[in-house]
Amino acid sequence: MVVDHSGSNSPDTKFNNGRVKNQETIDLKIKSGTLDRYEKKLDAVENGSFPPTKEVADFEQAIELTGYGKFHYLLLVVCGFVSTSEEMDVICMSFILPSAQCDLKLNTSSKGWLNSIIFIGMMAGAYIWGSLADALGRRKVLIVISFMNALCIVASTFAQSYGVFMFFRFLNGAALGGSGPVIWSYFAEFQPKNKRGSMLSSMAAFWTLGNLFVASLAWIIIPQDIGYRSPTFLYNSWRIFLAICSIPSVLVAVFLFFLPESPKFLLTRNDHKKALEVFKQIYATNTGNDPEMYPVKSLVTKSNAIEHDTKKTTSFKSMTEEVAHNTKMIFMPPILKYTWISIVINLSFHIGYYGLMMWFPELFNRFDEYARAHNGSEQALVCEVTEFVVKTGSHSHVDLCSDKIESGVFLESFITVAAAIPSNIFAVLGMDTLGRKFFLVFSTMASGICAVGLSLITSKRQNLIVSAIFSSAISCGNAALDCLITEIFPTNLRATGMAISMVAARLGGIIGNIVIAALLDLYCPLPTYIVAVLLIGGGLLCLLLPNTTREPLT
Repeated sequence: MVVDHSGSNSPDTKFNNGRVKNQETIDLKIKSGTLDRYEKKLDAVENGSFPPTKEVADFEQAIELTGYGKFHYLLLVVCGFVSTSEEMDVICMSFILPSAQCDLKLNTSSKGWLNSIIFIGMMAGAYIWGSLADALGRRKVLIVISFMNALCIVASTFAQSYGVFMFFRFLNGAALGGSGPVIWSYFAEFQPKNKRGSMLSSMAAFWTLGNLFVASLAWIIIPQDIGYRSPTFLYNSWRIFLAICSIPSVLVAVFLFFLPESPKFLLTRNDHKKALEVFKQIYATNTGNDPEMYPVKSLVTKSNAIEHDTKKTTSFKSMTEEVAHNTKMIFMPPILKYTWISIVINLSFHIGYYGLMMWFPELFNRFDEYARAHNGSEQALVCEVTEFVVKTGSHSHVDLCSDKIESGVFLESFITVAAAIPSNIFAVLGMDTLGRKFFLVFSTMASGICAVGLSLITSKRQNLIVSAIFSSAISCGNAALDCLITEIFPTNLRATGMAISMVAARLGGIIGNIVIAALLDLYCPLPTYIVAVLLIGGGLLCLLLPNTTREPLT
């Protein structure tokens, strides 16, 4: 748009006694139905045939003009710790199982269900919270989720029986289920396209940080003889460990109070005024300038999905209608294809990821038990070790239960999760150059080979090496998968689409744990081959999805 400033007789300036600001002219033209001109201009800007304007901008232009600095790195830390707390709550069970097996009278099957119950809760919570985030906003939902999650974790530490503990773990999962789809949508919607891949990969690295926190805390706390014991109540070291794991959830809930709502979300709600205020806040934080110096004065949205009456979002009926509408749209062309592919990839990937990662501490403990029984000199295949533990060792009879765990088991677990650090750095540096698909295919191929390798190992050292390589390989694939799935859905359906994908991921966690638990003792080494096939097949399926590297969010 060109505004004539040559005189008061200009039709663009002769208004209200011949004097009007350029912004009022822009608003007038938008209201009068001439938005097409701006749409064409934005197309020209994106094609490089027209210089970008600083008066009117779409999301990509607006976010780039805020600069990149303090705000985005602060956002990374807060959102990253949401991912950290989620991973800590999920993976902590793998460290608790060997310690809690006597307190809660656990066998291999009940351990599998205890690993899985949080995923069942997450399946229930993912869709509900994700849909609410598309209707009410990302930030509000994240705050509620974080507080609820911490409360459920602390409550579970007081459970004295298997059934009560399972109940609170389910509630914990129901709260936790929304954090994944919502936080990825929230964080992605603050990123310019040229930074999005590397920053999403950086946030994915906080999953590894969560694993390291859990492994470190478990190593420090669980072997200690601390807590309270009485004939009717027990609060021992693994319960204290679990309570400490709730602290990150409380912290991120507090930090989120000081962050704004996603500007991309606000634009889809047609709330341009609030979105512009958010851009000004980001600009001021990044540059140190006055917010009013932000060059963009008006925002436009190149989307048909902005016809929302923001006043109606407080109506429960309107909210539920919108949730149902968003769900329906996810399963309609042209999005339907991407929805089904994302479901299958998440299902297969997480059967492998959680099916093995959550059982590594248990395998380390079994190798350690086998070595103690054979004077530390015997070598055996993982299936031989499992057969010994189940038939003559600690799992052969409930009266033989032992919660004694050597510190070496925690050290091996720590090394396994720490092995993911180099691959996370590699993903951060290469996600926007090599692309999401490269990392996902490479990761699933490598981790699939490692899964097969687990059936061939004959010592604790070999088990540690293969487990560490598996952890490293699958970690960068997890980052790539989260980036890819976040980007293929449009903004007004992103949290819902992510939620449905996360439901599939949690189902994968359930199947992985139950199948591994059932087959590990009965048909070893069949679980490792199943995991390998699913990982490699799911990774190759990503080639059917569009390339989203350095592309604008739809």
